[in-house]
Amino acid sequence: MATRWWNSAQLAKRLLTRQGSTYCIAPSATHHEIWPIPPSSRVGARKWNWLRWFLKRIGQDPKASGRFRRKRSLIEVFGLGNKTYEHYNKVGIYVDKRLEELGANRVFELGLGDDDANIEDDFITWKDKFWPAVCDHFGIESSGEEVLMRQYRLLEQPETPTERLYTGEVARLHSLQTQRPPFDAKNPFLAPIKVNRELHKAGGRSCMHIEFDIEGSKMRYEAGDHLAMYPVNDQDLVLRLGKLCNADLDTVFSLINTDTDSSKKHPFPCPTTYRTALTHYLEITALPRTHILKELAEYCSEEKDKEFLRFMCSTNPEGKAKYQEWVQDSCRNIVHVLEDLPSCRPPIDHICELLPRLQPRYYSISSSSKLYPTTVHVTAVLVKYETKTGRVNHGVATTFLSQKHPLDGEPLPRVPIFIRKSQFRLPAKTETPVIMVGPGTGLAPFRGFIQERDFNKKDGKEVGQTILYFGCRKRSEDYIYEEELEDYVQRGIMKLRTAFSRDQAHKVYVTHLLEEDMDLLWNVIGENKGHFYICGDAKNMATDVRNILLKVLQTKGSMSESEAIQYIKKMEAQKRYSADVWS
Repeated sequence: MATRWWNSAQLAKRLLTRQGSTYCIAPSATHHEIWPIPPSSRVGARKWNWLRWFLKRIGQDPKASGRFRRKRSLIEVFGLGNKTYEHYNKVGIYVDKRLEELGANRVFELGLGDDDANIEDDFITWKDKFWPAVCDHFGIESSGEEVLMRQYRLLEQPETPTERLYTGEVARLHSLQTQRPPFDAKNPFLAPIKVNRELHKAGGRSCMHIEFDIEGSKMRYEAGDHLAMYPVNDQDLVLRLGKLCNADLDTVFSLINTDTDSSKKHPFPCPTTYRTALTHYLEITALPRTHILKELAEYCSEEKDKEFLRFMCSTNPEGKAKYQEWVQDSCRNIVHVLEDLPSCRPPIDHICELLPRLQPRYYSISSSSKLYPTTVHVTAVLVKYETKTGRVNHGVATTFLSQKHPLDGEPLPRVPIFIRKSQFRLPAKTETPVIMVGPGTGLAPFRGFIQERDFNKKDGKEVGQTILYFGCRKRSEDYIYEEELEDYVQRGIMKLRTAFSRDQAHKVYVTHLLEEDMDLLWNVIGENKGHFYICGDAKNMATDVRNILLKVLQTKGSMSESEAIQYIKKMEAQKRYSADVWS
């Protein structure tokens, strides 16, 4: 281990004490989210609010703008984005450009990371050129040595009383035992599961319809919102990882930040046990990034294993290709890596430091609160697949949910959840026509929309055209909610267009149906100012659907390509074009 790695906050602090300059490194997300690191505690506010205020203030206040320029403020921005989405790294590009317009001096070129490819590789390639440029600018000499320093120190606490141990709570101790509203990401509601039934009829795959009871929680939702749930890791993986690290999983410990100025004292709630940390707090199924492999290399007793891990962490094309093949394409998680490199045996506390935090999983709500005010429905496909190594990987959340079945005479199984509000909404006027495109589980939010349109019609309101495009593999296998949808059609609530891709010799998808219905699409979105919704795969389906709409606008609406693009942008601004997609 030879170089010391400074994180951006540490380096910014060091540079400030040496130079007195304003220095900002701002990683940013694709759209409407940004996480800048303020150059010093003197600035005060944090994250996007801080930077938004800062840019506005500098731009509007001549005195502030003058001070900004006179101090020769320095900037560096690395944007985090995903090319699947339209506004790729828009915020990062804007921030970089705006700071430069305000007179800041660039230390190094703007960096852009693409999460659809390998965002960490993008960052490492940029970082390896960035740090030397920073050191050169400030006259900091590099020793050339590499020292991998721990961010947290281990403190074992065997005397800690049981009632002081975290056992899976997100934030407040005992919050899952003594529940009190309001419920949110840091204080989830432990919701009983009233229904968990299979939607697929055959085919070997599984799709679950799950109903969560939220009565008494004071949580409210609308059709189009998301339900978030905190999953639990599979106990077999937890035990295997503990054994590979030769750990006593019932050891009580805390990881304490070595940076005493940091507001983040622990990587997850502490004190706790290794068993709890691996079960509730860490993403043990995540594919390890190269910085984790670099740290693991130091615990290899065999030189060939150490060199292999270091090779995959290198920035040369061969090393990147090997990482792609051995980790990404083979879907190896931390357990698989340690199993396949028997000389690599890191201490369990370092594994707990390296692995990312277990995140909540989000599902489009598939019900309307108009009909179901005290229950929330979700529709989820069980994730299970065989990897190139012959192992079978299981989705964390869907596997966890698949085991939660209510049984007669037993307490209902409970899962920690909260509601995340969305902008994915039906039009305010019920008479406005809508088109919904939702193949597979992309149907989920539209089930809630249709329930609401049906409710409004029964309530005597005028309801516009409701058109759904749904697709799956086979009518006899994975046509989910078939009875419900056919009932809506028979009662005149909606028009249904279905594509069963494998029910005939040639594949038929919802995009083919949309191309057949170009006159109908123009009638709804062009002549009657209707709303258009997409839910599902962002990488292929959503892009193809958008391109079909552009074609409709050009051929049926007599628009040029640029006019068609602007028309869709206007629809988005008016919330007439909405997408709830994932990649």
